[in-house]
Amino acid sequence: MDYQKILSPTVQSIKPSGIRKFFDIANTMEDVISLGVGEPDFPTPWEIRKAGILSLESGKTRYTSNRGLEQLREEICRYVQRKYNVTYTAESEVLVTVGGSEAIDACIRAIAVPGDEIIIPQPSYVCYEPIAALCGCTPVIIETKAENDFKITPEELKQAITPRTKALILPYPCNPTGGIMERADLEAIAAVLRDTNILVISDEIYAELTFSDEPHVSIASIDGMQERTVLINGFSKTFSMTGWRLGYACGPAPIMAQITKIHQYAIMCAPTTSQYAAIEAMRNGDDAVASMKEEYDMRRRLIVHGFNQIGLTCREPKGAFYAFPCIRSTSMSSEEFCEKLLYAERVALVPGTAFGESGEGFVRASYCYSTDHILEALRRIERFLKTL
Repeated sequence: MDYQKILSPTVQSIKPSGIRKFFDIANTMEDVISLGVGEPDFPTPWEIRKAGILSLESGKTRYTSNRGLEQLREEICRYVQRKYNVTYTAESEVLVTVGGSEAIDACIRAIAVPGDEIIIPQPSYVCYEPIAALCGCTPVIIETKAENDFKITPEELKQAITPRTKALILPYPCNPTGGIMERADLEAIAAVLRDTNILVISDEIYAELTFSDEPHVSIASIDGMQERTVLINGFSKTFSMTGWRLGYACGPAPIMAQITKIHQYAIMCAPTTSQYAAIEAMRNGDDAVASMKEEYDMRRRLIVHGFNQIGLTCREPKGAFYAFPCIRSTSMSSEEFCEKLLYAERVALVPGTAFGESGEGFVRASYCYSTDHILEALRRIERFLKTL
């Protein structure tokens, strides 16, 4: 059989995830210290797990509505109002999804027409550009800069907009850079978009992991932006619920109706047990989140200080749980640096280019690992740098 005649040329042209490449290599080696995967090392808080267990013991194992449990959608509305000062209607403006990634995929598919342009700031999470390409859209990349703390500026946005622009991805707090957008930054972006027909897909999965003096601000809370924004979030990072695979999207009812249609045919509904656990998370999880955030903040300061001390310039990340040190002083590419480090010192990092070509010259290090783990990784990286 000639598989080339069967397989989609578009799918074949997409590169596999650069995050998983080094993770998979590291898994074949012994004594590897990995700072590669962005997964909290905390177990899901006990009260949240208990709510899931109780739902199973009560026999709550059937399908839920396509949109998700009504109780959960109502809790999402209360949570988003309480945290971000944005009001949604549970019945028509909220969808529970299988992780934030499904929400992103379904949202882009719901609006995309071949030939559309989707503006994507990079470096950023790996899924945006491939999903846009799979929908026949042209990804328009804005290369954010370290000197701007990896924020997208209104000038860059204006320059990227054309008559074919359909949407802007707004990935803040940002994976991999740790960059955030504060209220003033968002107001400047809103001023560019307010009189256009451009949708904002705001990926706020790391919203609660913001370390600036100002708490996270959603662009949907900025005047005139809720009607043109789909807010995407989830439970994986905030509540350490990665394996529960649960996210949500909130947005204008006409858009959410179409996103829900895609969800109906592709997924049916999110996992029932996870939904009952998520209700508990949103009602009573604030203290557990605050405790985890405090630990992340300590690790954040530790790893940034460590990188700068050993000679790899690292700006302060103000969100998510990643550091993004510059490795240009080594005269190696990001890919070469990570490969040589892995084989020489058994430390796994992710090349910045896994998050877009503008990530060249940087590497991503996750600090959702223990302090001992981080300190050992820094010792090995310093030893590696001394051999260059």
